[in-house]
Amino acid sequence: MTAPSQLTWITSSYSGGSGTECVECARIEAGTLIRDSKRASGPIVRVGAQSWTAFVRSLREGDQNA
Repeated sequence: MTAPSQLTWITSSYSGGSGTECVECARIEAGTLIRDSKRASGPIVRVGAQSWTAFVRSLREGDQNA
């Protein structure tokens, strides 16, 4: 896997401007990585491509049961 420092991390457009609620995502071949932007060297969650696609689709469609 590519080192986290070499990835392009994107901050969520829904993160608060106060710096207290920031989530960042980085796309990888096998899916998406997610981390807390305040702890860039902290834990990273890896989500598979199919799961991430289903998650994003449910958010866009407003699926409250996802």
